[in-house]
Parts: sequence; structure tokens; C-alpha cells
Amino acid sequence: MLDPDARALLDLMLEKQIPPVHTVNPVEARAAYVARRYATQRDPTPVASVRNETLSYTERSGARVDVPLRVYRPAQADATRAAALVYFHGGGWVIGDLDTHDGVCRDLADQSGCVVIAVDYRLAPEAPFPAALNDCIAAFDWAADQASTLGIDPKKIAVGGDSAGGCLAAVVSLHQREARRASATAPVPCFQLLIYPVTDKRALAPSHQTNGQGYLLTTESMHYFRGHYLPNPADWLDWRASPLLASDHGDLPPALVLTAGYDPLRDEGRQYADALSAAGTRCQYVCFERQIHGFLPMNKAIGEADTALALCARALKSAVL
Repeated sequence: MLDPDARALLDLMLEKQIPPVHTVNPVEARAAYVARRYATQRDPTPVASVRNETLSYTERSGARVDVPLRVYRPAQADATRAAALVYFHGGGWVIGDLDTHDGVCRDLADQSGCVVIAVDYRLAPEAPFPAALNDCIAAFDWAADQASTLGIDPKKIAVGGDSAGGCLAAVVSLHQREARRASATAPVPCFQLLIYPVTDKRALAPSHQTNGQGYLLTTESMHYFRGHYLPNPADWLDWRASPLLASDHGDLPPALVLTAGYDPLRDEGRQYADALSAAGTRCQYVCFERQIHGFLPMNKAIGEADTALALCARALKSAVL
């Protein structure tokens, strides 16, 4: 059965006549996502320091890009050689920002002891594929380059994210593996935390049919997100958008893949975990069978969100010890 907390939340959204994301434009959808956090998220956990940074880099096209970052440092982090997590928020590459996932990042920092670097990558449709990915790769490189200034260990930088952010984390891991193969000095993540990730933009897995209606993330919403981020269907086959379609899943960082039982993305998350394991990459897979997509930040509304986040923090902490 569906988790009672998740059921109550879905019923409340129906009662309040919250419009589905695919029925509003991206600007309205972003504002609604930010506003909804006050109803679904508890007050943020204090950490020792939070500061905003800006990453500036030049794309191959020559365009100059500024990417806002937010750095969370817990009190227990080592002052000079702390482990770190570069975190990419969810939201279908269309919605979400530093504020929607502020609570998740604070809790991950507090419970794991890692410095967390949240990335406010560019969103579609204003910046379609591969803009978000380019920003995330640049952010990981920035963390490694600035390790001394940030007080982190360049060999203990993990990547992670939820939903679209989980896809981005998986692809950054694949990209950096190829960079390391080309150059022994290229930085690579030490761990990948993939929370109900998008892994195959073709959306062919059975759970897209069984869970495509009634559980917050719908088939129509997924088409909305995909249409904005990947307007060219040919790009659905690109492993940088669909990491499940990469030709090689070996020699990648150890991973935790977490899914939700009532999520349209459940099966492709499990398929990705299986692909990692089959290729010899260490991977743990956990499915919260009674949960819906996007539940992790909703700790005010859904009790299991705390359980899931504690599991993620523990896996992250174990990976970087």
C-alpha cells in the first residue's frame, strides 16, 4: 500500500487544487515549487557555516557562465581536509534551486560530517541540454581545484542528487571517468549518491505505466520536463541525458541508488543499479516501496523522509571514511 503520509499529502494537494506542474509555465512552476517547501519541509537544521559562492567559467562556445553555489560546513568537518559532496538538486531540469533543497543539503552535511556544495545549475527551457550538465561538470572541477581554499580533501569529493540531479550526478561520474582515462591527473568522484534518478529519457521501463498517474510525478509532467530540457528527441539516446545507455558502466565510483515504489522512475533506477553491479562497480540499491517520487525533502509531511536521508548520510559517511 501507499505510505499513509504520502497518501495524506496527495489528498491535501487535491483538496487545495494545486495545479499539476505540466499545466503552468516554467516561471510559475518554479515559484510554486519554492512556495511548497514551507508546507512540506521542517525548519532547516543549523550548521556551522553557510556561504554563497559563484563559479564563473567559459563554455566551449565561448560564452561566459556564472553558476551560484552554496557551501555548507558542519561543525564536525575537518578544518583542512574534510570530505565533500557536490549536490545537484532535482526538478526535471526546469524547476528547483538552492532554496528548494536547502534542508536536504543541511541535513546531509550535519549527519555525514561532509562539506556539501549545492549547485544552482541553469534551467530549461532557457538553457536546454547540455547546459545543466556543463554547469555540474564545471562545479565538480571547481570543488577539486579549490580544495585547499575550501578546506576539503580533493580525493574525497562525492557527487549526488535527486531525480534530475541524480541523473546529473551519474553523468558527471561517467564524464570524469573518461577524463581520468585521458589524463591521470583528472579528478574523479569518490562516491555517487543517486536518489530516484532519471537514467533513460526514452521512459520505457514498466513503472512508467504502472505509476504514471496519481502519485505526484505523472507521465504528463515527465513529458513536460523532457520537452523543455531535451526538445530534440535524438538527444534522448545520448548517454549524457540517459546514463543507462552508456556503453560502459565499469570503473565508476561506488554508488547508492535509492528509489521509491510508487515512482514512475523506479524501474530505471533499479536498472541503473543493476548495470553498475553487472559491470563490476560497487553499488547498493534500496527501494522505499511505499513512497512517491520526490519524498526525500518532505520531512514535515512524510516521516520516512528522515529515514531515507539518514540512510543516504550514513552511506556517504561510510564511503569517505
